[in-house]
Amino acid sequence: MTDTRVALVGACGRMGTLINRRILETEGLTISAAFDLVNVGKDIGEVIGVGKIGVPVTDPKDLATVLKETGTEVLVDFTVAPATVANAPVAAAAGVNLIIGTTGLTAEQKTGIVEAVVKNNVAAVMSTNYSIGVGVFNKLIRQAALYLGNDYDVEIIEAHHNQKKDAPSGTAMTAAEIISEAMGGKEFKFGREGVCPRGKEIGIHAIRGGDIVGDHTVMFIGNSERIEIRHQAHSREIFVGGAVMAAQWVVSQKKGVVYDMSDVLN
Repeated sequence: MTDTRVALVGACGRMGTLINRRILETEGLTISAAFDLVNVGKDIGEVIGVGKIGVPVTDPKDLATVLKETGTEVLVDFTVAPATVANAPVAAAAGVNLIIGTTGLTAEQKTGIVEAVVKNNVAAVMSTNYSIGVGVFNKLIRQAALYLGNDYDVEIIEAHHNQKKDAPSGTAMTAAEIISEAMGGKEFKFGREGVCPRGKEIGIHAIRGGDIVGDHTVMFIGNSERIEIRHQAHSREIFVGGAVMAAQWVVSQKKGVVYDMSDVLN
């Protein structure tokens, strides 16, 4: 049985480096290609500090050609929205399955990616968070919302490092959408200032500072009591494990479908 051939966009970045290292440690997976705007021409193994592995870093403009030449089966993308929107349809057209962890995608951008997956009959996993713990966190907040209903106010607070570009985080937005669906539909209020009486909306607040990997707290606030459900990420390694798990999983799934991390975790 041959190894599943996996490529990364943003291969030299923080997440790219961690995912590449994990792929090399995982039986049944191999790195087929590496794409980035920096270190082009260098061996990705040397870039990530493990020694030469015979895979050069390639400019993303050559994505389609390199994916086909290397027989890549899965492309992992944890970059930024403009890059993902450009690269995902190219990979899908090349017959490559997708693992997308990019946050900050608009509804229109997500729709475009879904359409490319369906049109080209590949499979994809799109998730705002690949942590197994966050998968459990999402199940817990859904159950709490179903039990507590509209008698409780809901506030979501998320905190990330000072280099994160988008706000609120994709994980916070996913949490808000889960709770809204469970409670029959809610408006979202992003922060508050001035005269801003509270209604039945879900409040969403973002904090940026230092090197916080990712904290998410959902507060269900009633009269005389408060329930808090919280997830804290201590290391990016928790996202790496989920992404590699998804890369192994997606190749054997029904094509023309976009899955999320809850499907991978079953």
